[in-house]
Amino acid sequence: MYFLNSNQFFPPVDQADESGLLAISEHLSITRLVEAYSNGIFPWYNPGEPVFWYATNPRMVLFPNELKISKSMRKIMRDEVFHFSYNQEFQSIIKNCRDIQRKDQKGSWIGNEIIEYYTHLHHLGLAHSVEVWNKKSQLVGGLYGVQIKNVFCGESMFAKESNASKAGFIWWILENSFDVIDCQIYTPHLASLGAREIPIREYLKFLK
Repeated sequence: MYFLNSNQFFPPVDQADESGLLAISEHLSITRLVEAYSNGIFPWYNPGEPVFWYATNPRMVLFPNELKISKSMRKIMRDEVFHFSYNQEFQSIIKNCRDIQRKDQKGSWIGNEIIEYYTHLHHLGLAHSVEVWNKKSQLVGGLYGVQIKNVFCGESMFAKESNASKAGFIWWILENSFDVIDCQIYTPHLASLGAREIPIREYLKFLK
């Protein structure tokens, strides 16, 4: 594990430990974030902590042609239970991702620093949000992430109505032509949508 000063580059990703932890820095910066995502690295830390940088291996990814849409989700999409937009409410999306209550989780890793810098990335055209609205035009779900070349790196999602975030995720994939979606770490929810683990070196090829 490496401690980075403001002038140091990240070490090679194969030097991360078993958990994927590669390096620690004191603060975020836009330059550091762009460098990180361009090299298969992402920040994951709690507010008030130093910035922990991860390069998980294997890497959980979703290839768009392997997306699994269940019959029930196909019906939801076909019946237009929700409607969607993107990059209209970025701050609302990231703040909802912070504030939503999640099972077996106390608090959120999305602190003010994350909101500030990812909003800056959004203004630079590198971070995107997807908004999910119900038929009453209420914001009921969404997600945000970072795009590097033709790779979309999903960061977080939330839902206030059943299936809202899943519908937004499916819509976003179908609306774009990404080479791969970076899901970072394994979860059963992502696996049910067709995501799978690959060696990080294979993932890095899409970034290069």
